[in-house]
Amino acid sequence: MRHLTILSKIENHMDRFTQAEKKIAIYIMEHAEMVPNLTTKDISNNTGSSEASVVRFCKTIGIGSFKAFKLALVRDLTVAEMNINDFSVMEKKDSPYDLFNKVTYVNKAAIETTVSTLDKRELEKASDVIVKAKKVLFYGVGGSAVSAMDGAYKFTKLGYFSVMNLDFHMMLSIVGHLEEGDVFIAISNSGQTKDVLELSRFAKKKGATILAITKLGKSPLFKEADIKLCTPDMEQANRIGSIASRTAQLNIIDSLYIISFNQIGNKVSSKLHESSEEANILRR
Repeated sequence: MRHLTILSKIENHMDRFTQAEKKIAIYIMEHAEMVPNLTTKDISNNTGSSEASVVRFCKTIGIGSFKAFKLALVRDLTVAEMNINDFSVMEKKDSPYDLFNKVTYVNKAAIETTVSTLDKRELEKASDVIVKAKKVLFYGVGGSAVSAMDGAYKFTKLGYFSVMNLDFHMMLSIVGHLEEGDVFIAISNSGQTKDVLELSRFAKKKGATILAITKLGKSPLFKEADIKLCTPDMEQANRIGSIASRTAQLNIIDSLYIISFNQIGNKVSSKLHESSEEANILRR
């Protein structure tokens, strides 16, 4: 295993650990790739220590919780072993199939880690406001624009007035018609994109609920939003393209779509069938 930031930290703290913490440290060092998918109970059972010892272990190395530890570990594993979205990808002579496997690993890690970054209560709040809304607007730029367009397409199928337009000024006009009870879904991995922030603030003035899909952290968008659905921070600022971040965003949007359909599907299923039948006719 290559030395990583978090694993090196564990090695450096070996002399400070209690016997129980040392067992946990050794287990994590030997099974680093598995740990992000485990719970404190899993670690406890696998090492013969208590769950409290797992939490104390995290605090000994300066991390406040096991959840935060897993996020730090996933980021280190992804950046060190499967770094594919910055310019260092040119330094390795990987085969096309090697790169395919790396992309698959990174996308899978992004989805699996979102289980830790996404707050269940925030997801329930998002579900409640979306089901009651008449308009659900999406907006993002760059790689996040792809996620926003997918969201608008899906929610249009459910009968919402749902729009995503790449033209900022067009979106200003559309946001101007939002009302209390409507939802504006702002998508930005960094949480600092100016256009996304400006539209979010305008939507809030109109009384809409601001739902942010952004990386975990105290970004401007995180602070502005009424509801935060957070993705893991797995990409560098100087990147060649959105990969893990976009995958995590799309996964959340798919989840919101299925959650909404689960609640209102009986009202729209006949219309979805009609649309599907018309599409089938066009394919003949």
